[in-house]
Amino acid sequence: MSWSRPEPGGTGQFPRVFPRFGVFGNRGTIAIMKQCFLTIAALVLLSGAALAAPLGTNARNVIPKNVQQIISVDYRALRDSPSGMALKGRVMPDNLKEFEKAIKGMGVDPDKDMDQLVFVLFRQGSAVRSVGIAQGNFQPKSFVARMRTKKVKPEMYGHNAIYPTGSGLLMTFLDPNTMVFGDLAAMKNALDVYDSQAEGVGSNPSISGMIGDVQDGPVWSVLDQDGTQNMMKSALGSASSLADYDTIKKRLLGSEYTVDFSNGVRFNLTVLTSDTMTAATLSSLIQAGMMYKRLNATPAEKVALDGMTVDSNSGKLLLNFKADDQKFQALLTTDLFSSISR
Repeated sequence: MSWSRPEPGGTGQFPRVFPRFGVFGNRGTIAIMKQCFLTIAALVLLSGAALAAPLGTNARNVIPKNVQQIISVDYRALRDSPSGMALKGRVMPDNLKEFEKAIKGMGVDPDKDMDQLVFVLFRQGSAVRSVGIAQGNFQPKSFVARMRTKKVKPEMYGHNAIYPTGSGLLMTFLDPNTMVFGDLAAMKNALDVYDSQAEGVGSNPSISGMIGDVQDGPVWSVLDQDGTQNMMKSALGSASSLADYDTIKKRLLGSEYTVDFSNGVRFNLTVLTSDTMTAATLSSLIQAGMMYKRLNATPAEKVALDGMTVDSNSGKLLLNFKADDQKFQALLTTDLFSSISR
């Protein structure tokens, strides 16, 4: 699997979940809908389908402390959603195609054997690294037997047997239902946490708290302070060049979102700030951008914008989008979606 180069201060090596979409940018930008659609696309397309499932104990115990972003996708929820499957059929990132190919080469069928896929982006010194955690029914004994038949020997790291996947990634089983994969350096960082040789996400109260808020969602993500500041700068476009934005961004603490396909499509983004005034200011800026865009919006853009609400409450910026399956699937066929999903 090929990973893209991390963007400075951005979301790093995952499919770009927070692309630039300036509310007041030069391209006119239906920006907020770019955020919604590309977030949904980048996340939903990490899979083929699950019911909402919190992180398993072993999955949580392999996540390093210095998390930048966690993305979790429940495969079964997508499988049961016409909109989720329609979106998956329209856009499939190359790195996900490569991952599915690699995992199938290991005798695992993503559509049948995998329940949940979690990607973790974390900082290790000056490096930004990533690991994936898959949960499902993997039958590791059968896998090990196949590797022996192929004369593939694992590399031992502590008590953990690390196998090549044939795609440049390595993998290991934590238990019959939990698989971890990544490059060697990232795998060793994660396994150090698992073996209590390094601090894990449980020692990061801000990230742990956000996980607790959203982990019951079928698709969810949490983003740390630096990543949130970068995301909001891109979201606000030229508005972020205002003299007081540097003051505002220091008050952004983190962000979290969920995507739910159980009844149409619902996307809920919450940006945590240090005070009520900051959240209200950001809400006003985004609302102004939406009003400006409506003046010259195409019919497809108006449908998208009509499904969005922006508000603030007790220091939180709240952005929500919802559409029924029919409207959402109609949006997938428009030039609007084609232009933002490239």
